[in-house]
Formats: sequence, C-alpha cells, structure tokens
Amino acid sequence: MTDFAAAREAMVDTQVRTSDVTRYSIIDAMLRVPRELFVPKARRDVAYAEAEIPLAPGRAMATPRTLAKMLDAADIGRSDLVLEIAPGTGYSTALIARLAAAVVAIEPDAGLCAQATEALQRLEAINAVVTLGDPTAGDPAHGPYDVIFVNGAVERVPEALTDQLKDGGRLVAIFLERGVGQCRVVLRAGDTIATRYAFDATAPLVPGFETKRVFAF
Repeated sequence: MTDFAAAREAMVDTQVRTSDVTRYSIIDAMLRVPRELFVPKARRDVAYAEAEIPLAPGRAMATPRTLAKMLDAADIGRSDLVLEIAPGTGYSTALIARLAAAVVAIEPDAGLCAQATEALQRLEAINAVVTLGDPTAGDPAHGPYDVIFVNGAVERVPEALTDQLKDGGRLVAIFLERGVGQCRVVLRAGDTIATRYAFDATAPLVPGFETKRVFAF
C-alpha cells in the first residue's frame, strides 16, 4: 500500500523545492492536493514519480517539476481570474484553484473532462470549473483573464487567446520549435504583446496548437 501523504512530501522536497520553486502558495497547494486522485488507477503507484504520466493518446500529466515551475512563472495571485487550457484530469486545475480567485478550464477530450470534473467535485473545489470545448477558442464569455495557463506545449498561440488577456495579463505555455521546448510568458500591455523566456521544458503538444504547415510543390 502506497503512503501517498509521504510520497507527496517527498515530491515537494526532491522535485519542487530543488527546482528553485520556493513560493509558499505553490508549495502549500502541492502538499495539499492529492495528485493520486487525478492519475489513472493503474498508475497511482507512480503518481508522484518524476515523470510524465500518460492520460490519453497524445496527452500526459506534466512532471511535478515542470508544472511547479510553470505555476511559478505564471505568478498567480489570490484575486486573479485564470483561464486554463487543456487541464487533462484536472490536477493543475486543483492547484490553480488554491492560488487564484477562480479558474475556468477548457478541455477538448470528453473523457478527461468528465474525470476532471469528478475529481474537483470530490475536493470541493467550488471556484473551479472544467468544460468541454475548443481550447484554441478559449472562453471569452467569462474573460478577460489575468492569467491564461496552457497545460502543455504549443507551436503557436491563437490571437483569440491573447485577446482574452487583461491589460497586464500573462499567458504561460511551453513553446516547441524544431523539437526544442521552452516555457515562455506572453505579456499584454495595451495592444502590445511581448514574450520572455522562463525555463527549458518539454510536454505533449496540445491539440489544435500546431503550426499550420504549407507544402510547396
């Protein structure tokens, strides 16, 4: 029988703190949210391992290190409204719910959306909601947002998403270019969009965020 509480503490001590993530709110959230509830039952014995956990074809739960560093880069505050893109089974959503005023998540996979909703209800995360939809369109009805958190990798960010950022808002995602991944923060200042590097990382590409290929004959 796995001691999940002990595994959770070990994850934070060996994977999160050692990656220069020292923000108390993130540490506290990762100590309190039971990651095993968001992992497929057959893989719960490795819920706290330093590895991506497959969730569905082409989808995976990020490593604790990568997720913690992305949350750190997002700099989510207690009054922030967050839009999350592709939450998977909702582990990242549960963490964000502890950091922000509210989080709206858009998941393109019906099965993952149902799992996320069930897990968040079990945790009574009343300030979080996961809905089935097109992640590239976001959710303009509930915006604009202080933070847009893309739970995975992108090759491009649609203008429809950056348009949903508040002035001073930021979007965090892992950008893939020629097979190399970098977590970057996209910042909006008025009509100006700027991007800054955060750290190196990789993740599965979120469906719909591929660069449109042009073939020449």
